[in-house]
Amino acid sequence: MSSNPRGHKRTFAAPLAALLSALALVLVPVLPAAAQPPSPGARIAAGLRTSPVYVDPGYAGSVPPARQKQLAAQIAKTGLPIKVVLVPLIKGDSFNGEPDNLQSVVRDHLTQPDLILITTSDESGYLSGHEWPDDQHQTNDAVSAVGFLDGMRDASLTDQVSKAIELVQQGNGTQVYNDAMGDLGGSAPGNDHKSKDGGTAPWLIVAIAAVAVLGLAGGLLVFVRRRRNHHASGAPFAFPRAVFAAARNTDVRELRRHASAEVIALGESAQSASDSLPGLPRALDAYAAAGKVLDAAHGLPDLAGVLALVTEGRDALAGHDPSALPLCFFNPLHGRAARRFDWRPLGRRDRLNVAACEACDRAVRTRRAPEVLTAPESKGGREIPYFEIPADRSVWAATGYGSLVRSAEDGMAARVGRGEFSHGAESAR
Repeated sequence: MSSNPRGHKRTFAAPLAALLSALALVLVPVLPAAAQPPSPGARIAAGLRTSPVYVDPGYAGSVPPARQKQLAAQIAKTGLPIKVVLVPLIKGDSFNGEPDNLQSVVRDHLTQPDLILITTSDESGYLSGHEWPDDQHQTNDAVSAVGFLDGMRDASLTDQVSKAIELVQQGNGTQVYNDAMGDLGGSAPGNDHKSKDGGTAPWLIVAIAAVAVLGLAGGLLVFVRRRRNHHASGAPFAFPRAVFAAARNTDVRELRRHASAEVIALGESAQSASDSLPGLPRALDAYAAAGKVLDAAHGLPDLAGVLALVTEGRDALAGHDPSALPLCFFNPLHGRAARRFDWRPLGRRDRLNVAACEACDRAVRTRRAPEVLTAPESKGGREIPYFEIPADRSVWAATGYGSLVRSAEDGMAARVGRGEFSHGAESAR
C-alpha cells in the first residue's frame, strides 16, 4: 500500500483547525478584557483604598508626596471618612469637567455608605465638597468657604485642602461660610433673591483674587469673523459656547484685527443710516470713541472696550435705549449678556446691578466663580479683575463695559469723548 503524504496532511489538518477554533473561542473574549486599562474612576478608587488622598500627576507639583502624607495624617486624626481627590477637570474629559460627576463616580467605585469627598471643582481650580448620606458636617459650605477666608486667597493647594479638612471636622461650615461672605442683608446662602427681571439668583460666590489669572482665560479662545446678519440684528459678534477651552494660546493681534473690522462695519452702517434716525448721533459718537480707543489700545481690556463701544453704537442704530443688555459684565469677550441681577462684590457692602452672559449667570446661580477679565493693577503690576481698578483710572471699571451705564450722557462713548479714557490710560502708566 503506497503512502500518501498529502493525504496525511489533510487527515491532521481538520482536527487541528477545530482545536485552534475552540481555543480561539475560549481565549479571544479573555485576552481583550485582560488588556483593558482600568477606568479613571476605578483607578482613583484603587488609590483611595491605600491612602485617603489621591493626587493626579497633573497636581503632583502642587501637592508632592510629603504633603500628601501630611494630609493623610490630618484626615486620620479627624476620625471622619474623608477622601481627597485632586484631579484636573476639563470639559470633555472622563467626567466632562464636572465635580458632581467625579464625586458620583468615585463614590460608586468605593461603595461605602458614609463618605466625605473633597475634590477639585472646575477649570478655575476651586475645591468642591460633598457628603453622604447627608450633609451632617456641613461639608458643602465648609469646603466652599475656603476660598473666601483671610490668608487663603494666595494659599497653596495643599493648604487649601488642609483648611477644608479642618472646617469639615469643626462641623460649622455654614456659619464660617456666612461670616466669610460678610453681610448679605440677613440672607443665608442658597436662598433665592429676586433679580431685576423677576427671576431668582443666589448672591455671587466668587473668590476674586483666585480667578484673576484665570479671568484672562475666559472668552479668548476664538474671535469669530464679522457677519452682516449679526450686524443687522444688533449683535456685532458671537462667540462659541466653548469660549473657556484654551486661554493661553490666544492671539491678541487677532482680537485687534477683529475689533478694527467691527469699527469699520459700524462706520459703514452709520454712514448708510437715515439722517432722521434718532439714534444716529449716539452711533456716530460710539464710532468715534471706538476708533480713538482702538488707536491707543494697549491690551485686552482696551480692545474689549472697543467691542463694547461698537455694541453701544449698534444698539443706538437699532433704536435700543441705553438700558439694553450690554456685553457681559464679568468678561465682555463672552459676548452679549443674557440677563441682569444684583451682585455684591467680595469685600464691599454696596450692590451692583450687572448684566452677565449665560455662562457667568449659570456660574453665579450654582455658586461657582465666573471667568473674569483682568487688567494690570498698574504698569507692570499684577493682574486683577478689571472692575477692581479705581473708577477714576479706568473708564471700563466705571462703566462695567456698559452694565453700569444708565443714560447716554453716562455711557462709554460720552466718557471717552470727555477724555476719561485718555486720562485713565495715562494714570495707569
